[in-house]
Amino acid sequence: MTAAPRQIVLATHNRHKVEEFQAIVAATRPDLQVIGYDGPEPVEDGVTFAQNALIKARAAAAHTGLPALADDSGICVDALGGAPGAFSAYWAGHAKDAAANLSLLLDQLSDIRDPHRAAQFVSTIALVVPEGSEHVVEGVWPGRLAVEACGAGGFGYDPIFIPDGQDPAAERTVGEWTADEKNAASHRSRAFRALVPLLENL
Repeated sequence: MTAAPRQIVLATHNRHKVEEFQAIVAATRPDLQVIGYDGPEPVEDGVTFAQNALIKARAAAAHTGLPALADDSGICVDALGGAPGAFSAYWAGHAKDAAANLSLLLDQLSDIRDPHRAAQFVSTIALVVPEGSEHVVEGVWPGRLAVEACGAGGFGYDPIFIPDGQDPAAERTVGEWTADEKNAASHRSRAFRALVPLLENL
């Protein structure tokens, strides 16, 4: 008889993130099942990725009684001093309109050309175990921003992010990558690899 998978809650109502995390987790911990969070959204009043990730993970752990993961991530643009950063999801306002966020960022950089369009996707993951420990890890995915959106894959700023390390003659935005390609290289997968040793203790 096969044992039921151990559940770990991801502190988000974003189904895209749940699916992405499940794919990343399955590659190294197939015994863990990532489930979405159905509780109230906490106020994310931190000013860093780490602060907001911990706020969300603590709320999910307290609400469900399960070990909780929370990712706070975004795009950090060198020419904007690291902005939008922790405010990536709200860059165009509190409606959290991904298309509006992307459009505003492109507009702000409309006069900036290579090599000054450098940017990084950053993911900070917090792990909170009820009545236990708290840990924070980070993953950074370097690249630069395209001058226009390209590709219908991914979500958020993916259609304008060109990761480093590609063949210059065949560069693509993450919006043009497959889900498997993204999950193998993304900022979240990099952060999760740093988290794996901590999950061994669950």
